[in-house]
Amino acid sequence: MARKPVEGTSPDDEPPRYVRVGNALLAVAEDVIYVGIAVLLAVAAGILLVSAAAGLTDIGGDQSASEVVLASLDTLLLVFIVVELLFAVRVIVGKREVVAEPFLIVGIIASIKEIIVLSVEAADYVGDDDKFFHAIIEVGVLGLVVLVLAVAAIMLRAKEQKPAEGDDHAGASARRDEDALKGRSR
Repeated sequence: MARKPVEGTSPDDEPPRYVRVGNALLAVAEDVIYVGIAVLLAVAAGILLVSAAAGLTDIGGDQSASEVVLASLDTLLLVFIVVELLFAVRVIVGKREVVAEPFLIVGIIASIKEIIVLSVEAADYVGDDDKFFHAIIEVGVLGLVVLVLAVAAIMLRAKEQKPAEGDDHAGASARRDEDALKGRSR
């Protein structure tokens, strides 16, 4: 049975059936893999959260309270990273495109996590000039990484807010969003 071409297209514009079936199978495979990744990330986040809570019960044991709290904070920041990755997977599945912002946030959180750990460790290196100097340099570099990633996230968000050329509706929508942020209503 021959299909009628859609108005404005020719029968040659539509890919062959095997290409459409192949694309559909690949899309299902992608979804299955992404769901598997999401499940593993959710399980990992749950395990890390329980581990952080269990770590707080060690206060009063062999380690000082600050060491226990630092270890729990380190684990909780890792939970934030895993949850942000989970969000990124959810966005990828929902929008069918890779969005950069969640990965920038993961980079910011990971850098802050290392800054916190290094700052505490640097206090132990006060007598050892070489180790202390290297720790302070690393904290400075990580601080710069946080700044660069934050600027990239801000620029990315500003680019997403900018209306497309020739899109009058997008411009009106952007103005309404701006007015809402300023507390005005139309």
